[in-house]
Amino acid sequence: MLIIKNGTIIDPVQKKMYRGDLEIEDGIICNIRTGGEAEAAAKVTGKDEKIIDATGLLIGPGLIDTHVHFRDPGFAHKEDINTGADAAKKGGYTGIVLMANTNPAVDNEETLRYVLEKGKKTGIRIESCVNVTQKMQGKELTDMERLASAGAAGFTDDGIPLLEEGLVKEAMERAFKLDKPISFHEENPERIQNNGVNAGKAAAYFGIGGSPREAEIDLVERDLPLALLTGAQTVIQHISSKEAVELVRKAKKQGSNIHAEATPHHFTLTEDAVIEKGTLAKMNPPLREEADRLAVIEGLKDGTIDLIATDHAPHSREEKDKPITQAPSGIIGLETALSLGIRELVLKGHLSYPELFDRMSTAPAKLYHLCGGAIAEKEVADLVLFAPDEVWKVEEFASKSSNSPFMGEEMPGVVHYTICGGKIVYQKQEEQ
Repeated sequence: MLIIKNGTIIDPVQKKMYRGDLEIEDGIICNIRTGGEAEAAAKVTGKDEKIIDATGLLIGPGLIDTHVHFRDPGFAHKEDINTGADAAKKGGYTGIVLMANTNPAVDNEETLRYVLEKGKKTGIRIESCVNVTQKMQGKELTDMERLASAGAAGFTDDGIPLLEEGLVKEAMERAFKLDKPISFHEENPERIQNNGVNAGKAAAYFGIGGSPREAEIDLVERDLPLALLTGAQTVIQHISSKEAVELVRKAKKQGSNIHAEATPHHFTLTEDAVIEKGTLAKMNPPLREEADRLAVIEGLKDGTIDLIATDHAPHSREEKDKPITQAPSGIIGLETALSLGIRELVLKGHLSYPELFDRMSTAPAKLYHLCGGAIAEKEVADLVLFAPDEVWKVEEFASKSSNSPFMGEEMPGVVHYTICGGKIVYQKQEEQ
């Protein structure tokens, strides 16, 4: 038996916080006691117990990220499933949904099986999306039914926008029948001169054309009506523009199966970060203007954006050291996401802790039919214990890569324990 005593429990389902002790047995929360009696109860029953004193800590359901790149197979010099899982554990994540743009792409059962089998050995729950189209070429749909039966969590060609409207509609129809989410990278390449940099002040600074907001707006405008028509659980990935937020807001009033992601970098940074940090702040879609950042936050506040996902995208130092137009887009995010949520959303009064954990755990679990996302009796014991006021400096990563624009910053919120299925999978060093 594992007992966690003297902590403050975050309950995103009931939208409350309270002091309580947790009793965990066989990976399940078997009792929640609010009178400080858990340790005494265990002794009465004669059960062996391990006790964690969570005094001063908040206890939330383990974080779940539905948009992650572990680069395995094919790009293991950037990240592999083991190092990615280590980064996830350190960040408080117990559930991960991987993207499918590996090499080979996850458009077949063999590659999906490789990823899932390797994920099972990490100690946390690792699922994977599969591709919408064969080899991510946007021409021919994968065998979505067969891949769903093989364990696919959802469908996406993330990294490559789908340009053929008829193909998108058919993919949505098939995803609907399979009751699986389908996610879209919404950037029209015909609008983009240089990806990863906003076509505005940042692009002007570098003397390039950049990527305008219209690239995102175009495809969001096309896909939301298709989503409403088909009823598919449709996710607009890593939303970046105020116009796209408003389009999603209007669509959600017409249908409950519309979803949107916000990344921590899009609710924290603007294109000014690209001017300051260069390629370390280059990502697709790009960081935009302050009005866009505020619109993303407003979308998180009113539920227009129901998922916070990192889009954890590792790249090597050599790749990121290239010129702005040649370096790959993307940043790592698993180890900084909770702290950025605390700093930018909770401490600034935009979200409560239960609301933050709804966006980072409960809603992702519900959408993807995953374990976790709740703290209640008979629920799986997937938990994160963290000190909200403790400060840490972004210096070293468990990830194989270090491409973060937040390097050197001090942030609130230190993870002390990550627990998955009742087992401690990460422990802050001085706690060991």
